[in-house]
Amino acid sequence: MESQIKEALIALLAGIKRSDGTVIAAEMARLDDYLERGRLGLHPQLTHFLERRSYAKALMFLGGDTDIPVGACGGRPAKG
Repeated sequence: MESQIKEALIALLAGIKRSDGTVIAAEMARLDDYLERGRLGLHPQLTHFLERRSYAKALMFLGGDTDIPVGACGGRPAKG
């Protein structure tokens, strides 16, 4: 399922770059569906990124990046 999520993320980010609302809506719905169906089998950090719609971070995670920037989650200030 991670490869399908990665494909959806790439398509979504390309749609955002082109300002293509149809693609954006379709890929966000697809990602929500993947999250709902695969929640128990997905890595907790990937689940976290998808739940918070941190799509660029999710793609970084799936690409094997280890230097993913820390954000402000749960109302806590970002580390910086």
